[in-house]
Amino acid sequence: MTGAGRGTTVVGVSTVPHCDDVLPADVQTINLPEVSERLGIPVTRVHDLLREGVLLAVRRSGVVAVPAVFLDGDEVARFLPGLVSVLRDGGYLDEEILRWLFTEDDSLPGRPAEALHGHRAREVVRRAQAMGF
Repeated sequence: MTGAGRGTTVVGVSTVPHCDDVLPADVQTINLPEVSERLGIPVTRVHDLLREGVLLAVRRSGVVAVPAVFLDGDEVARFLPGLVSVLRDGGYLDEEILRWLFTEDDSLPGRPAEALHGHRAREVVRRAQAMGF
């Protein structure tokens, strides 16, 4: 482990937790000041959400950013924090979680990250729970 959380690249205490960009090129990301604005919270609170595993971030083109699909309007997607927690508890690194969330799954259909915004969210969480055992 190199920092505040498993699978997180952290150099110093004040560094924002993030991992390498393992996302497909078509995944839209939002920089942290914009996440702050959309959630209506200070950017330092966004840093806390990253440290707590409520959100995950990557460094894309030199900028730490969150996948846009992790937000649902002005809130964090309802099932995301629990899903991240389940997968981390199952031994998955953040990079592995992100790869899984953004890999097409014909049985959903689509990507698990996209399924977090509808009736398929519980199925995504169920699958994550099964992966942990």
